[in-house]
Amino acid sequence: IPDEELLRVAASGQLAESKVLAKQVDRMLGDKKLKRFCDSFPSQWLQLDRIVSSVPDEKTFADFYYAAPNYRTSMDMMMEPLLLFETVLIENRSIVEFIDSNYTYRSARLRNWYGDKVEGKLGGPVSMQFSRQPVTDRRQGGMITNAAVMTMTSSPDETKPITRGAWLATVIFNAPPDPPPANVPPLQAAVEGKDDNKTLRERFAVHRENASCAGCHAKLDPLGFALENFDPVGRWRDKYENGRQVDSSGVLFRKHKFSNVVEFKDAILAEKDRFARAFAEHMLSFALGREATAADATALDLITSRTKAADYRLQTLIHEVTQSAPFISTPRALTSTESRKKD
Repeated sequence: IPDEELLRVAASGQLAESKVLAKQVDRMLGDKKLKRFCDSFPSQWLQLDRIVSSVPDEKTFADFYYAAPNYRTSMDMMMEPLLLFETVLIENRSIVEFIDSNYTYRSARLRNWYGDKVEGKLGGPVSMQFSRQPVTDRRQGGMITNAAVMTMTSSPDETKPITRGAWLATVIFNAPPDPPPANVPPLQAAVEGKDDNKTLRERFAVHRENASCAGCHAKLDPLGFALENFDPVGRWRDKYENGRQVDSSGVLFRKHKFSNVVEFKDAILAEKDRFARAFAEHMLSFALGREATAADATALDLITSRTKAADYRLQTLIHEVTQSAPFISTPRALTSTESRKKD
């Protein structure tokens, strides 16, 4: 809730002044209460609540479950994107690092999960020690290829390219797909009786033959299959269990060809202004407590352009959101005194 200083400035009417508002935002960005924002906004933006309910197959991924009664590696996975967000915010770094960063945060267990051979104890559910470490392999780093996202967008025993594509479309580009038509059969029914020698992309071809599905697949498949080298728990693979090579190639927005996930990241970075505007819309929606509408478009364009001019820095974007017309003009609740006067 607002502290005494913020209430005092608001009561004086000075909070409506741009410089005063900016000063208060800076003050709050330096307050320890910021930790709540670092937990709440990125969790909502990235849909991280889904990792809590992720249950990879216990036989196939036995090491995912490391302690009774049901402690899972997802607890470590969830912290990685949250700590990245916190760093970008506190150090006022570029939001482009959400797509591709040269550092990350990992616990011993998570490092081991990604393939680093960690000796000694890996830590438990109440003793997770995370440290900042450099990322030299661009297949890692950023939000879109971390184990949390890869795991929560998979089924217990198989990746789900459509789910991953929908996540990317929604979170990174703020263009969520429409729900599938009611007469479209579930994907599982479409691939039931699958040929074990086929790749997942080949099996999906059956589903895409349905005219009602083709349009949606044309948008989501390039996004989802770009991440197909990551298995259902976020580990890298070059081949499927049947020995077939994973094909992660595609075209982003019908103009950026890519053959692997690194080139896919480059394709997104080529569209970073589109990402910046989408992210700004997520942030504005969070700030207003409602979905952004067409009436907010002008404000979003201004927020994006000014953030771009400041090298896409996150604190600049937050300042621009709080200075925007939709935020400043949002109706406030009347005090009891004002309410009586109105009556």
